[in-house]
Amino acid sequence: MIGTDSIGRVTGKDVYDPSGEKIGSASEVYLDDQTAQPEWITVRTGLFGTKESFVPIRDAALADDGVYVSVSKNAVKDAPRIDSDGHLSPREEQELYRYYGLDVGTALESPTTTDDAMTRSEERLVTGTRSEEVGRARLRKYVVTDHVTETVPVSREEIRIQREPVTAADDAGSGHAFSEDELEVPLHAERPVVAKEAVPVERVRVEKETATEEEQVGADLRREEVEIEDPRSTDRRS
Repeated sequence: MIGTDSIGRVTGKDVYDPSGEKIGSASEVYLDDQTAQPEWITVRTGLFGTKESFVPIRDAALADDGVYVSVSKNAVKDAPRIDSDGHLSPREEQELYRYYGLDVGTALESPTTTDDAMTRSEERLVTGTRSEEVGRARLRKYVVTDHVTETVPVSREEIRIQREPVTAADDAGSGHAFSEDELEVPLHAERPVVAKEAVPVERVRVEKETATEEEQVGADLRREEVEIEDPRSTDRRS
C-alpha cells in the first residue's frame, strides 16, 4: 500500500499493470477527502503522453522501477475521461469507482454523521525530488601547437696568432729561409640541434560531486472551511 509518506516517490514513476505491461507515467496523486490517504493517480498515456487517466492505487505497490497497480492497461485505456484539475468531485469519484468495480467504502459517505460533526479537509503541499539528466560532461583531447624558444650555448674554435722569438738553441723546424710555405689548421664549431619527443605528463579524469542548493516551489492549495448558521442570529462564525 502506498501511504502519504511515499507520495513524493510516485510522481514521474513508470506505471505497470499486473502483467508487467507499462501503462504510462505517474503525473499526480489524489488523496481521499475523508481519509486523506492516496486513492488515485493520474497516468499519462498515449504515444506522446498527452492523455491522462485516473487509476486507483488503493492496492498498488511502489517499487524502485515503478508503480504496480491492480488494474489492466486496457481498463485504464477505456477509463472515463475526467479533467485532472487537482480535485475529484463526489460524482466523478463515484463514476471511477463504478467503472473499476471498486468498493466505494467511506469515500462517498454523507458528511452528516450521527455525532453531529463533519470532517474538514485541506490540501497539504507534499514536496520531493526526482533525478533527471540535465547534461553530459565530456573529455575531449585535441592537439595544440606552441612555439617554444630556448637558449642553447654553443662554442667554436677561433685562431689566435702567437709569435715566439727563435734562439740559436731552438729547433726552427722544417723549412728554408726565404721560401714560401703554407699551413692548414682545422677549426670546429658547435651547432644547435633540435629534436622532439612525446612524454606523458598527467592523467585527466572526470569526477562527480553533489552540490546542494535550495529552490522555491509552490502550488495553490485548497481547504475547506466550516460555517455555522444559527437561525436565531445573523452572525456566521467559521
